[in-house]
Amino acid sequence: MTTTDDFRHHAHELIVDLDAATTEMMKLISAHQMSGPEWERVMKWQHEAYERWMAYLNARSYPDSGSGAGQGQGEAPL
Repeated sequence: MTTTDDFRHHAHELIVDLDAATTEMMKLISAHQMSGPEWERVMKWQHEAYERWMAYLNARSYPDSGSGAGQGQGEAPL
């Protein structure tokens, strides 16, 4: 796999987890269940999924391809 493929694969995994956590949180909000152990579990899950996603994006470094392309040139970001 290329570096871009690796990035996309891992990014997709993180987005799926964040989306699932956010969906569960929205279900609890719709059911007016914004307290208790289930709320705490889902809130923690959603927060940690978001933090993992942001850490991955912020830690991401793009290797120099040697093409001489400047910023804004070369492969388009996701």
